[in-house]
Amino acid sequence: MGLTWYPLVAGLPFWAQQQLVQLDTTTLIRWVLWLLVGFFGIFPLIVVWIIAPRKRSLAKSDTYECGVRTYGETWVRFRIQYYVYALMFVVFDIETVFLYPWAVSYAGLGTFALIEMIVFLVILSVGLAYAWAKGVLRWV
Repeated sequence: MGLTWYPLVAGLPFWAQQQLVQLDTTTLIRWVLWLLVGFFGIFPLIVVWIIAPRKRSLAKSDTYECGVRTYGETWVRFRIQYYVYALMFVVFDIETVFLYPWAVSYAGLGTFALIEMIVFLVILSVGLAYAWAKGVLRWV
């Protein structure tokens, strides 16, 4: 039983036709989807690279911040507290990501899940208390 009735397969050598026969439908669909993902991911980048204007100028390479022309040194050192606040936000944002699905499905989880969530919240509370005691959350 050959695959000669498929228009795209008819021109392939016999060994390639036999390999295509051995592929099941789900594998073929996965390959086609991966090819589509690759195409739609790479094709726009290639098109932009081809048609993008490449005119260099001093105005384009100048430092731009909020529409105001910068004066003096443009590299400013930020205090570490900004980053610590950002990390604290990420930690408690991730806490919300874990708490919301747990709260939605709480009725079917039982006592063990409640104890696990209490342990999780205690660990986060201890971390918050430690940061507070060290003065990390003091905005100066």
